[in-house]
Amino acid sequence: MTLSSPHRSALADQVISALRAQITSGEWPVGARIPTEPELVEQLGVARNTVREAVRALAHNGLLDIRQGSGTYVVATSELAGVMHRRFADAEPRHIAEMRAALETSGARLAALRRTEQDLGQLDALLERRESAWASGEVERFVAADAGLHLSIVAASHNDVLTALYADLGDVMRAFLRLDVGEELNPETHMDHARLIEAIHAGDPEAAAREAASHTQEWSCGVRTARG
Repeated sequence: MTLSSPHRSALADQVISALRAQITSGEWPVGARIPTEPELVEQLGVARNTVREAVRALAHNGLLDIRQGSGTYVVATSELAGVMHRRFADAEPRHIAEMRAALETSGARLAALRRTEQDLGQLDALLERRESAWASGEVERFVAADAGLHLSIVAASHNDVLTALYADLGDVMRAFLRLDVGEELNPETHMDHARLIEAIHAGDPEAAAREAASHTQEWSCGVRTARG
């Protein structure tokens, strides 16, 4: 993919768009280190200064974090997600848990009422993926799988505003979950999500809301025991 333009500012905008696309598509997931500056110069066919300008712009917008001596890492999937990440980076975990409980409870209740057959198939697959990730013992794999399941539950509400808000808070939610899980997965703290998915399958909004709330209830009360 070679980019060309007679105007440097326009070219920088093209590079910014190309790099943003790599992030939003998931090609460069949150936490990943992006290619080095020389690698990006070769891939994009532009000058080093243009790549540097684009990377700095995305860092300023909150999508990238430039770490001297280590590299540049993806920290958010959109500008708004980056703002959310910075805004709530130092928030009390209990407050994040309460916000998560409110959004996920509403999402689960609506999902039970509005889910489609396609939604149900996706939720079943993501539940299986979550359990497989837990069994692997890999923290990052589990965090990604758990976050994906919860986002899909909210998306099954078919409320675009709620889904967009939850997605933009995704980086905050994942950071919260990493803190909660710790450095290794503990079998004693595993939380089964099968009943939640069953309630959505059954079209039972109150049961779905109750199950969703239970996953963060103890955190909301200030007790650090809930997981995912």
